[in-house]
Amino acid sequence: MSMRPANFDYQRPTSLSEAIQLLANNDEAKALAGGHSLIPAMNQRLSTPEQLVDIGRLDELKGISTNNGTLSIGALSTHAQIAASSDVRTHCAALATATGLVGDPQVRNWGTLGGNLAHADPASDPPTVVLAAGGTLHLQGPNGTRSVSADNFFIDLFTTDLQPGELITRIEIPSLQGKKNAYVKLAHPASRYAIVGVCVVLEMNGNECVSARVAVGGATPKATRSPSAEERLTGSSLQVAAVDAAAEALVNDIAGDVMGDLFAPEDYRRAMAGVYLKRAVQAAMA
Repeated sequence: MSMRPANFDYQRPTSLSEAIQLLANNDEAKALAGGHSLIPAMNQRLSTPEQLVDIGRLDELKGISTNNGTLSIGALSTHAQIAASSDVRTHCAALATATGLVGDPQVRNWGTLGGNLAHADPASDPPTVVLAAGGTLHLQGPNGTRSVSADNFFIDLFTTDLQPGELITRIEIPSLQGKKNAYVKLAHPASRYAIVGVCVVLEMNGNECVSARVAVGGATPKATRSPSAEERLTGSSLQVAAVDAAAEALVNDIAGDVMGDLFAPEDYRRAMAGVYLKRAVQAAMA
């Protein structure tokens, strides 16, 4: 197997509009953000772009802020920056957890949230949280700007709603302050990727759960919501029977979509999805 990329042209635009123009002008061009997904794929020649458009230094795609209760994260914010952000810890604690669990320190210091979501690796952590948290992705391309909910962004294995020439510019998440939220995962011991990762967002009124959002990743080709698990949790006081029922419902919801490999076969991932839902609820309530 080759460990050197095929020949490519390299461009480093100085503005977002220039980057979009370069991508629009060449169907075989790819955007380079942190590079922690693209470069290994190029080295193995799983990806052979004619041109790399390095967007990594575009300041207009950086920064984390809050506005009227909405968390706004620039697409080039690194996992390490997000994990360390007090705004993120306040308004979406599960995302701070998830980005702190990505890869190793080198990956977290270079890898970006926008690049991660665009790559849509099923075993990555952030997509599961952005989906459960009800995030919105803001995109810009040759035809202008548009916004896509996380529910509609992740389509299949490594497949998203991004159109040719489009870039993620920022990610918005409605504040979860006051809601219980947590992300937990069963990590592969070598790669740290999620064999199964589960995120829950619980809105409580006293002891009663009045709304719930549940998403699972790792086990399925894309980050996936579980409407049945959400239904079992909503209206309950999160007693053991209700959480057990939600875990069973999650397993049933994803039953036909679970992936398997030599390390973790389908039956194991399916069972662990239920186990990690229970752990996510415990972590959120703690």
